[in-house]
Amino acid sequence: MSMTDERKKKVDFTNKYYNTPSAIAVPKDSDIKGTTKEDLAGKTIGVATSTTHFNYASQTYTDSTIKGYPSSPEEQLDLANGRLDAIEDDITVLSEWLGSPDGACCKLLGTPEPQPVEIFGPGAGIAVRKGDTALRDKLNAAIKAIRANGTYKKINDKHFKFDVYGADS
Repeated sequence: MSMTDERKKKVDFTNKYYNTPSAIAVPKDSDIKGTTKEDLAGKTIGVATSTTHFNYASQTYTDSTIKGYPSSPEEQLDLANGRLDAIEDDITVLSEWLGSPDGACCKLLGTPEPQPVEIFGPGAGIAVRKGDTALRDKLNAAIKAIRANGTYKKINDKHFKFDVYGADS
């Protein structure tokens, strides 16, 4: 779960275990050239509601129509069927979909910059009950161990073509 200030009011988090960026996908024949507010002005963008991506799109693409969806598959279906100009989601979600037969219609346009930490948080952490420091500490030790012994990199390289951990922070 993205470690936002709002979420930290309700749960405690482990240290970051990944930090993948938000990205934009469009139909393969789209004339949209980039991921800026200006590039997407006047366009309809699909985004799953109750996500950091929805918060980002709503605050960034103020000259666009933001259409909320219950989850990623619904926005993907509408993009594939020509009912949207673009969708925004986590790059891992989009990459998996674009690599499937259902996503063959579309392409990854890119990752918007900047990716504000105020919206996305410093990465994803494991949410634990407030005050459950024993569990949080055990999970932090496990994350640290697999990063140090190469297990994290081995798993990352098996499933992704990029570093899902992101920069050390």
